[in-house]
Order: sequence, then C-alpha cells, then structure tokens
Amino acid sequence: MFLTPKNITLKNIAYLFSCAIFFIFTSCEDDLTKEKGTDSKDFPSQIINNAYIIQRDSGLITMKAYAPIIEKYELIDSPYVVAKKGIKIDFFDKKNPKPGTITAKYARIFEYKKFYEAKGDVKITTNEGRRFATQSVYWDQRKQRIYTRDTVYQTMPDGSVLINAHGMTAKDDFSEYRFFKNSGDLDVSQSKLAQ
Repeated sequence: MFLTPKNITLKNIAYLFSCAIFFIFTSCEDDLTKEKGTDSKDFPSQIINNAYIIQRDSGLITMKAYAPIIEKYELIDSPYVVAKKGIKIDFFDKKNPKPGTITAKYARIFEYKKFYEAKGDVKITTNEGRRFATQSVYWDQRKQRIYTRDTVYQTMPDGSVLINAHGMTAKDDFSEYRFFKNSGDLDVSQSKLAQ
C-alpha cells in the first residue's frame, strides 16, 4: 500500500476527528462533576424505622424514645440525628418512679454539642404531673437548661392554666423554671399559695 496525498489527508482527518471526540467527552465529564459536586454528603448514613431506643445510666433506665423514623447524618461538618415524623420520649428520675414525657412532631439532636430541639405541638408532662404545651423547645444538656421563646401553656395538677406569652427557661428536671410576661387563671383557694 502506497501513501498518497489522499490517504494521508483521510488519516489526518480521522485522527483529528477522534481527538475532537475524545476532548468533547472529557470536557463534558469535567463539567458534570463541577456542576453536581463530588463532595455532597447531605444524606443520612443510617436510617432506623420504628425506632425504640433505651438509654441507661449505671443500669437504671433514664430515657426511652419512640419514633416512626430516625435518620442519622454523620458525614457532614455538624453531624445530627433527626426524627422528621415525630418522637415521644419518656424520661425517668431516680426520685420518682413515674416517667415524664415529651412529644413533638419533629426533633433534631446534635450529639457532639449535646443540644436538642423539638418543634411542632411540643407537649411536656413532668413526673409531678405539670403539663406544658408550646411550639418549640430547646435543651442544652451541658448547661442542663430548657428554653423557648414561644408562648407556653402550663396546666397544673389542680387544673389551673397559666399562659406565658414570651417563653420560659427551666432546669432540665423542671425543679425550677421561670416564665416571661405571664397571664392566666389561677384558683388560689385550692393551691399551696393560699396556705
């Protein structure tokens, strides 16, 4: 086979065409990785359906949690656990065998900060029978404080209702708490305040 100018031209065109196709495919691939990003880690690393979690301290149960679904996000800078479809927590105190409860439509837990948030029809019942209802509650476990800026409705065991329009702050065991701008109906004749 002899190389003629026509054969050389066809080989050069075929070579240039294959190089062009190669560069088109590699450049498209690079653009896709830049566009979508290869470092996306915003997805749950663990998913638990119908979760039932028991926490113990020195053999004693301190907490029981129930949730339809729990998702754990560990691969991001600020890892957290989320219960998007609601949660119910029973918390136990050594002094009182009856548990207190917290229910909410949504909860998020930052384990490394020991910070918890609950949102959406949050209802808290203490071991002593006091009930609190609000839209959001935040718990800083390190400081042992619970707080909210939302309106809090407090129902005492005797049925008295207090409305706390600008939130509250409390110890996490509710042994002491403080409300901001209170109003409500309190039957003083039947309460301990009258004695």
